[in-house]
Amino acid sequence: MLFHVKMTVKLPADMDPAKAATLKADEKALAGRLMREGTWRHLWRIAGHYANYSVFDVESVQALHDTLMRLPLFPYMDIEVTPLCRHPSSIREDDR
Repeated sequence: MLFHVKMTVKLPADMDPAKAATLKADEKALAGRLMREGTWRHLWRIAGHYANYSVFDVESVQALHDTLMRLPLFPYMDIEVTPLCRHPSSIREDDR
């Protein structure tokens, strides 16, 4: 199943910079692994915001929920999820 996910990160202004740096590094490492595995298919930054648009490819809504909950920055995110399905007019064969 494909899901379009908008993630907006809202770190507290008074967060210790070292803690923020660790969270960001851990997030980047996990995101990279999920992308290599094919779970996190696409990742785009939203210009001018600490936010992204992503496409996840998972087995179920529960699998998406579990994946998002594992993200180190999850406690500091506003997340919007939209399920996706293949459009019949698409010329691509690999866009389920």
